[in-house]
Amino acid sequence: MPLSEQEQRLLEEMERNLYRNDADFVHAVGGVRGRRPNYRAIVLGVLLAVAGAGALIAGVALQALIIGVIGFALMFAGVLVAITPSKRGAATPAPSEGGPAAKPKGQQSAGFMDKLNDRWDRRQERGD
Repeated sequence: MPLSEQEQRLLEEMERNLYRNDADFVHAVGGVRGRRPNYRAIVLGVLLAVAGAGALIAGVALQALIIGVIGFALMFAGVLVAITPSKRGAATPAPSEGGPAAKPKGQQSAGFMDKLNDRWDRRQERGD
């Protein structure tokens, strides 16, 4: 069952407030939005892993232990490079809203839960 427009707006507002008020929690659970995979690192990692596999096979075929160990190390490094997230795009800013941020400091509303309570009270008064 899809959400109504009002429920979608409420969900978006809750999400914005979570990003704004509890950034440490959002960062801890990995909820950073807009993070894109680093394709350059993935390609480099895959190339290193393929080169390492080739070196490992060559080391086994030539019975050269050092080449096999170097090949394994290259494969391991390639996989690490490919799967490690980049630090570059990690600090994506939270979604911003023009409403409360545009108000002067003294006129800001009390808090998110107070807004929800006010909305609930208005809904009960209207009889929705």
